[in-house]
Amino acid sequence: MYDLPPDLPRLRTLETYLAMLLGDVRDRIRKAEQQQAAAVSARTLPAGPGFVLSFLRKGGQAHADSVHLDDCTMASRHTRPLDRDQALQAITTGGIRACEICRPDSELGVLE
Repeated sequence: MYDLPPDLPRLRTLETYLAMLLGDVRDRIRKAEQQQAAAVSARTLPAGPGFVLSFLRKGGQAHADSVHLDDCTMASRHTRPLDRDQALQAITTGGIRACEICRPDSELGVLE
């Protein structure tokens, strides 16, 4: 098996060294697990698409025009982010139209 020293003092020294080494290994494992958990949480996908309210200028005033998915290229330069509930409310009861190109109403489950 192993060539261990026969006397108690050297066996105690070896025991102390191995206990310190085991502590170092456990610390390294804990750090690796934390890094892995951070990497997994960084890779989680968003809950769904984002929405934006697009504004148009009329008579020098900004007026809400339409709701778009946040990556729609048809949205004007002037937008405000909306969460899912706000987008749903804007389309259903707010009198704001949904973009005919990106169809946020389909994503929200609204039938027209």
